[in-house]
Formats: sequence, C-alpha cells, structure tokens
Amino acid sequence: MELVKPSGTTKAPADWFTGDVWWDVVHAGQDPSRMRVNLVRFAPGARTHWHSHDLGQTLHVVSGVALIGTRDGTTIEAHPGDTVTCPSGEEHWHGAAPDRFMEHLAMWEARGDGIPETRWGEPVANERYFGPRINAGTQSGR
Repeated sequence: MELVKPSGTTKAPADWFTGDVWWDVVHAGQDPSRMRVNLVRFAPGARTHWHSHDLGQTLHVVSGVALIGTRDGTTIEAHPGDTVTCPSGEEHWHGAAPDRFMEHLAMWEARGDGIPETRWGEPVANERYFGPRINAGTQSGR
C-alpha cells in the first residue's frame, strides 16, 4: 500500500477547452495499470472541445450541473451522483452549465503502447452548447 502525494492543480490547456478549467490528477496508472482518473473543475460555461477516447470514458458528476453532448445532437444534463459512459471512439464533449460550476471525475484508460488515447477536435459551437438537453435523472427514471 502507498499513500500517493498529490501532484497539484493544473490549468487545462486552451487547445482542448473553452473557458476556465482546472484538474487534479487522482491516478495515472503505471504499467501494468492503464487507469487514468482526474478530478476536473469547470467554471460556468466552460467545456471541452470535441474529443474521443480510444478505450472510452466514464464521467461521474461530483458537484454542479454537467452537460455531456455527442455528435448526433444529444446533450444530457447530469447532476451530482450521475455517471455517464462514452463508448470507445465516440466523439463527445462535456462541461458546466452556463450558470453553475461543475466538478466531475473523468475516468479512462491509456492504450498501453505510448500512443495518446485521446483525439482532440474543434471547439463546441455555442449553438450546440446552448441547444436542447435531456435531464439524466428523467432518462434514468429518477
């Protein structure tokens, strides 16, 4: 067993995010583990650019209101305690609602071959970000 020293909070790069986003690396697995976990904090209106993960991604909302969107036009509104999975290769984005801060745990796996596991694309257009959304609580029957 080992108590891991935190690496400190890092400002997310503007090449991958719109608005102010910060993260703490919770876990960056060393071989043979490929697990990656970040606690990510989004200011109101902040969001990722379009991206996909070779082995998928799971997002667990810790606080605030999260928006998670896909290329088919679906945008889910998720709340603390909600977990959303994005399958391997699915282009998606996620961020905070326009009027709320949001924190989530982002979990994914590295490929294990040294090739980056995330493919980054263009910023999410305001029309998409401000478009209609589905409440995750309604979708899951809450």
